[in-house]
Amino acid sequence: MKDPIRVAVTGGAGQIGYSLLFRLANGETFGEDQPIILQILEIPQAMDALKGVVMELNDCAFPLVYGIVATDDPNAAFNDVNWALLVGSRPRTADMERKDLLEANGGIFVTQGKALNDYAADDVRILVVGNPCNTNALVGLKNSPDIPTDRWFAMTRLDENRAKSQLAEKAGARVKDVSNLAVWGNHSATMFPNFETAKINGKNAIDVIGDRDWLEGAFLKTVQQRGKAIIEARGKSSAASAANAAIDTVRSLLNPTPAGDWYSVAVYSAGNPYGVDEDLMFSFPIRTNASGSWQIVEGLNLSDYAKDKIGATEAELQSERADVMPMLA
Repeated sequence: MKDPIRVAVTGGAGQIGYSLLFRLANGETFGEDQPIILQILEIPQAMDALKGVVMELNDCAFPLVYGIVATDDPNAAFNDVNWALLVGSRPRTADMERKDLLEANGGIFVTQGKALNDYAADDVRILVVGNPCNTNALVGLKNSPDIPTDRWFAMTRLDENRAKSQLAEKAGARVKDVSNLAVWGNHSATMFPNFETAKINGKNAIDVIGDRDWLEGAFLKTVQQRGKAIIEARGKSSAASAANAAIDTVRSLLNPTPAGDWYSVAVYSAGNPYGVDEDLMFSFPIRTNASGSWQIVEGLNLSDYAKDKIGATEAELQSERADVMPMLA
């Protein structure tokens, strides 16, 4: 049996955290031979609820869980962690402007970035799930100067999964038959799930579906507005699917990507081959190599249509960065 790794989860008593923790504990994320110590962070007002979550985790008697730390102290939560899944963030209220939301969350991620910088293990990797995740991750990255920038990620896999599901349904195929679909840019309504590179059973998705108007219209709108649609239908934001996407992201970062394919995650854009502003957390098509390192897929031929969509989401991220500029150390 391997030595245990330490995995931090913030917002552990929230909907996504609750959906995520049990799937971290049962071995499906890091492997059935990988013990873990869970270090769960919550705000003081949610510590009683977190106590109940810990009771349930204990009652599951997961053999791979070697310990659980429940705390409202970021320094304790991030102490010696190898992975940090930053799920908790300030939700947007009806009277809150997006700039206010960015600033409120920026303060959270300044604190967490500094705590990770000072207390995490040397090999730490960080996935930001809490929205607005791209800019939250940028704030955290800028406040953790000792952590290499290639260890920070923001989640766009939920958007990829949604896009693949829509393409498969339209084509009468299975989700596993859809490949080479990457989400570019921000996890927001400006994201661009690039259907032009996507394949269905190895064939160009545009040719298989045969309806470019649907792809540019209903498909994009459905993927970009899916979170809002779920809230309207369910009365709550997507939690299980978000937790599932977080697990998919971690597993994709840990395991070699199948030959010829890629996946979506936002990374720090310095040195990217597509001319995107080099000081953003931006989602690209990514491959994980056999060595465990990752790289942006190079050489993709982007149409003028794709470049226009990518430019729009880049501009939004630049605007978000401007709103949190005082917090970027």
